[in-house]
Amino acid sequence: MNLRDRVALNIQDLRRARGLSQEELAHRADVSRGHMGKVENAKFAASLDLLERIAKALQVDASELFTKR
Repeated sequence: MNLRDRVALNIQDLRRARGLSQEELAHRADVSRGHMGKVENAKFAASLDLLERIAKALQVDASELFTKR
């Protein structure tokens, strides 16, 4: 599994564990829902700034997005 796929799956897992919709996470991370969908489906390589905003929205350390589960 490549890093983009791992990050995408971790974002999905963390979002679902917190009971957030993709739309709510996108709102909290200040990005469009469509853009968030592309990040979660590994169609788009998110910038480090965006990954930091997503981690903050999920209330986790950014390193959690890269952790092998």
